[in-house]
Amino acid sequence: MKLPELPDLPVRPELERITATLAERGVAVLVAPPGTGKTTLVPLALAAGSAGRIVVAEPRRLAARAAAARMAALLGERVGETVGYAVRGDRKVGARTRIEVVTSGLLVRRLQSDPELAGVGTVVLDECHERHLDADLLLALLLDARSGLRPDLRVLATSATVASDRLAQLLGTGETGRGAGQGVIDADGGGTSVPAQQAHSLDSSRAPVLEVHGRTYPVEVSYVPALPRERIEAQVARATRSALATIDGDVLVFLPGVGEINRTAGLLRDLDDVDVVPLHGRLAGAAQDLALRPGSRRRVVLSTAVAESSLTVPGVRAVVDSGQSRVSRVDHRRGLSGLATVRVSAAVAEQRAGRAGREAPGHVWRCWPEYEHQTLPAYPEPEIRTAELTRLALELACWGTPDGTGLAWWDAPPEGGLAAAHTVLRALGALDDSGHITPRGKAMADLGLHPRLARALLDGKARVGAKAAAEMVVLMDDDSLAHSVDAAAALRTLRAERPPRWSREVQRLTRLVTTTSTSDKPDRPLGEGAQAAAPPGVGPRDRSSVSGSGNDSGGSETDVAALLIALAQPERLARRRSSGSPTYLMAGGTAVTLPPGSGLAAAEWLAVAIADRDPGRAEGRIRLAAIADEDLAREAAPGLVVVADEVRWDGGDVVARRVERLGAIVLSEQAIRRPDPRLVEQALRQGLQSEGLNLLRWSDDARNLRQRLDFLHRTLGAPWPAVDDDALLADLGTWLGPELSTARRRSDLARIDAGTALRRLLPWPTATRLDELAPERLEVPSGSRVRLDYAADQPILAVKVQEIFGWTDPPALADGRARILLHLLSPAQRPVAVTADLASFWKNGWPQVRADLRGRYPKHAWPEDPTTVLAHRGTARRAPDRPN
Repeated sequence: MKLPELPDLPVRPELERITATLAERGVAVLVAPPGTGKTTLVPLALAAGSAGRIVVAEPRRLAARAAAARMAALLGERVGETVGYAVRGDRKVGARTRIEVVTSGLLVRRLQSDPELAGVGTVVLDECHERHLDADLLLALLLDARSGLRPDLRVLATSATVASDRLAQLLGTGETGRGAGQGVIDADGGGTSVPAQQAHSLDSSRAPVLEVHGRTYPVEVSYVPALPRERIEAQVARATRSALATIDGDVLVFLPGVGEINRTAGLLRDLDDVDVVPLHGRLAGAAQDLALRPGSRRRVVLSTAVAESSLTVPGVRAVVDSGQSRVSRVDHRRGLSGLATVRVSAAVAEQRAGRAGREAPGHVWRCWPEYEHQTLPAYPEPEIRTAELTRLALELACWGTPDGTGLAWWDAPPEGGLAAAHTVLRALGALDDSGHITPRGKAMADLGLHPRLARALLDGKARVGAKAAAEMVVLMDDDSLAHSVDAAAALRTLRAERPPRWSREVQRLTRLVTTTSTSDKPDRPLGEGAQAAAPPGVGPRDRSSVSGSGNDSGGSETDVAALLIALAQPERLARRRSSGSPTYLMAGGTAVTLPPGSGLAAAEWLAVAIADRDPGRAEGRIRLAAIADEDLAREAAPGLVVVADEVRWDGGDVVARRVERLGAIVLSEQAIRRPDPRLVEQALRQGLQSEGLNLLRWSDDARNLRQRLDFLHRTLGAPWPAVDDDALLADLGTWLGPELSTARRRSDLARIDAGTALRRLLPWPTATRLDELAPERLEVPSGSRVRLDYAADQPILAVKVQEIFGWTDPPALADGRARILLHLLSPAQRPVAVTADLASFWKNGWPQVRADLRGRYPKHAWPEDPTTVLAHRGTARRAPDRPN
């Protein structure tokens, strides 16, 4: 293959060195920013300088098509000749094709069917820095294939950022040439370079890293904070108008998703002499091409992240960055997965800004305050850490390593996410109990869909026919096709209008599923779903009206939509929480809310296809659903239907019911007259845990015993037990077990003598000293036995002052470790002094007390020196004579 005159892009002077390094070493990393030509010129040079087909893996379909079109144009050919592409549902290649651009996911599927990649000489993994899930998986599988079956396969990984160390290490582990190293190519104008060969000895465990610097112009940065209550679309539209008024040329606007693009376009529709052009992966090919060609007038290109690195939008002099992107997220606790809107990383913000300086000096408007820029994360979070992993787990099982061990990962899949994925796959029948792929699992993988959608397509075919099943599966796979929450209405519209993108994918899936055997069914009811089910309202007697031997009669849109959603997401069958409420409880236990104007507000049951949750909100939001009913729920998810006796503490007492549930949804319940005593005891324990130990009868003696034991535990420690609430509740069986085993309701708890139960905790034989170490009463000099109060940290003895005359050193408790705190009382039982040092009180405090009270209580004794007077009860007349 002979190369034509290539455009003067920064990578062109270094193509020979790149191809030579890859030929010598077999692996390499190419670091080059957007606009250097790495995506289009490097594959052409590799094809000209090496044998075998060159396969370029792109993270997005739009980028794959655009790269193939650009390379074909450089050769003066049509796509499908020397350069072709293959994405899901669309392929243009021919017998002469030397370069094929594919999506990462499609190459994973091809690698599964042909691990040797027969006829392929080089694989280029483009835009590895974006860390998409399919791209990380593809890298791991390619390295595994290269280490065994294809050691001669050349692999070039490209990245737009300099964070390439880990990538170089990964590729170096499978290198078969000489030692690995790092070379730096400086292609910034002069073309001076440090040859990679001179760097080989630096590190033998790394693949060579070749760096190409782009030619960029200065970019001025402005920050546009949001106004109070300003939505992101209005903020972006305001910044876009500023950009149009400030610079010449086109404006490239980055927004997180299609909805924001459409709303922003509506806000800019009044612009004069400016074309507002959308750019995202869900557009038809012709509309995508329009955004990638120069226009006859100034343009505002509203784009998702597809324009960050792998696509070139010509004529751009200004960038407006919303500061947001949409990424895959999974909420395992709530059972919700999907796309979440997050802040961009600093690296992505820098890439976006660089788009303004590709052709001339430019300007970027960032839609966030300048002080927030320093708080951005450095790099994007890899999808493998945050995304739902069911599809990845299925591919790993197909590869023969269900847990991914033995593969070289950039970041290994999280154990929790992989375990959750295996649970789903076993329920779907895709994995057997040992974790190995089943024939049904292979059939699901061959469809190229998420395993849940594959299950719906395979099992739905037998109920509504292949075409009807495919129609709804395509809608669930791409909810941008729906313009409302009502899935049945969306399906009805699609059937009437038959948009090309939807129709093509329906035809493709119909052909695939028609030729796929579904004889290998799940060996259990789907714990998160079940075998095929009848549509809503269709019982055994009339089910034939919408089912048959693979016919395409289909049935109504409501029937088809609800059935297919239930097959794909049975744990998202949902029932209204209360009459008239927009909130529904899904079988998985998560509450979700219908948005106003959904058209589904009258439904008691819903089959929820898509739901998400905004950060900070407890409930999810329904984005696509169909009206269902209890019959569908029971038949679609029999593995979730459970009948159990539920005895629990509810509303302040024991409640015993026999409950039939579908997951978290109560289908029916009835009272139980004689519940299992063990369940009753558990419920009583719940009551004590939730409402506290005051449910028991605590007499004064019981409280005093508990306080004395608490005092000894705090003062002496073991073996005296802890008797605080936490300790007692944690050990109910030891001290309250006999009473709990016979109690049946709250009133029974109220009759339990807590003091009797508490004595079971006494530590024998040490307990024989209880009255010695912490006496209930203490004899004072008057002869009275006064109760001690152990409720406070220090034991308190409240006693009339006349009863302790002559006392200078009260006894200590707990073997002398705790002094008594005396609360000295007047004849009217009112406190007059508090002291722990009685000798000091007689000397220093008593004179004032005597002066204050002797006139108020003249009949009582108020001696000047109480230490010389005998203690007595009552008035002075009852005082005994002084001792001789």
